[in-house]
Amino acid sequence: MLYWIAAQFGFAHGLNLIRYQTFRTGAAVATALLIGLIVGPKFIGWLRVRQGKGQPIRSDGPQTHLAKVGTPTMGGLMILTSMASSILLWMDLSNPYVWACLFVTLGFGTIGFLDDYDKVRKASTAGVSGRIRLVGEFIIAGIASAIIIHTNTANGTQLYLPFYNGHVINLGWFYIAFAAFTIVGFGNAVNLTDGLDGLASMPVIIASVTLMIIVYLAGNVKFADYLGIPHIPRVGDLAIFCGAMIGAGLAFLWFNAPPAAVFMGDTGSLALGGALGTIAVTAHHELVLGIIGGLFVVEAMSVIIQVFWYKRTGRRVFKMAPIHHHFEQLGWAESTVVIRFWIVALVLALAGLSTLKLR
Repeated sequence: MLYWIAAQFGFAHGLNLIRYQTFRTGAAVATALLIGLIVGPKFIGWLRVRQGKGQPIRSDGPQTHLAKVGTPTMGGLMILTSMASSILLWMDLSNPYVWACLFVTLGFGTIGFLDDYDKVRKASTAGVSGRIRLVGEFIIAGIASAIIIHTNTANGTQLYLPFYNGHVINLGWFYIAFAAFTIVGFGNAVNLTDGLDGLASMPVIIASVTLMIIVYLAGNVKFADYLGIPHIPRVGDLAIFCGAMIGAGLAFLWFNAPPAAVFMGDTGSLALGGALGTIAVTAHHELVLGIIGGLFVVEAMSVIIQVFWYKRTGRRVFKMAPIHHHFEQLGWAESTVVIRFWIVALVLALAGLSTLKLR
């Protein structure tokens, strides 16, 4: 908003720092982090009073998780508050990509909030029907994808592959379905990963840092041409969006570090996953996101494989799904699982970045 106001009233040239994406990205990180740290304690206290028993804990899960009974959920509201405040303050609000990403983030966050609220109200882990959730998510993701395509008239429907220079095929309007699937799939993958203290928070931050670099390079015609990646005009502004996610994620991790004072809940995990998916779609790095966020993909696939195999054979592939619970059942301490998964997320993010040059 500061940039937009300065541009509207002719102050942008006088306030040189505001003109630079790098400055506004750093400012977005600091702003979201500061807001999150300030509102966090009072917000968590308010959630404790409102929720009473906190988030319901799976009775069939690891027994060590029973000690977490009473921990409040919906911490994603804190993330969304600090994140949206920072975005609205530092981004160019005339950029349609900003509104497409915000629409998905807040839309998915609303669906997650309704799910969390239903769980707390009923003291059950069931929540809102999965079918209803998916319908809502696909509608939101489809609208955002249409906005992105309408804005990017040059190469909005083209599919690009990692390690390959140039687009492979023009998907036409089918791209909306492909983009929506990417956004919904990644939103739910992050949601499934959020099962241990800090497990989803840091990999989301790592993925945000990686996408921040990618969108900045894709938005610069010289860098994009040199690297052989698609140049998307104005997509570089989403580096500021990523910066706000990083700052908000760090502030939340301060309170979510073991033992967690608050859980992210579906409110946060769906919103952050959807945001990452939308940014990747906007930058035409949908398939690269599968590498960067490979940890989330593996978590989601472990659930799909477990359900598929159990329904057909009555036996389980993993001791428990998602896969982080499998390692807990093998005897790994929760902190061990979390830190090792962080390392995997970092390695995969570096592998995703390597695709920028290996083409």
